[in-house]
Amino acid sequence: MTLAYVGIGSNLEDPRRQVLGSFDVLARLPRTSVTGRSSLYRTAPIGHAAQPDFINAVAALDTQLSAVALLRELQAVEARHGRERSFANAPRTLDLDLLLYGDAHIDEPGLSVPHPRMQERAFVLAPLVELAPKLDIPGIGPASEQLAACADQTVERIA
Repeated sequence: MTLAYVGIGSNLEDPRRQVLGSFDVLARLPRTSVTGRSSLYRTAPIGHAAQPDFINAVAALDTQLSAVALLRELQAVEARHGRERSFANAPRTLDLDLLLYGDAHIDEPGLSVPHPRMQERAFVLAPLVELAPKLDIPGIGPASEQLAACADQTVERIA
């Protein structure tokens, strides 16, 4: 089993429902179980600002899937939820990002782990640190220190 962390986000079609429902969907992935789930956080969009706020969370998974197979499963879930990739930072019904896959460093076409720029994003770090306060991001350092460096970003815990 490998411990993986998945970032979850939505800002369309009842985002709270989308994020909460994604925990159940993740629990049904093959050879995978959800071992932890963060609270929900409300965050302002990054980049394309003319869109609704996001609801974000993080799930911890124990999985026997390879990183590539897990990513394919996550993308299939997004597609079933109507995810469209119209432009960078576009609004979305459901976004599932493979943040960490054990202590692996993966850099191949379509898959980078740790997830690029996660250490710069409070909407990823706040729920991640809630789940794993002592977590070290491979090659980067303690997630809690990275979150402290993002103190200028507003992240509101809502549930």
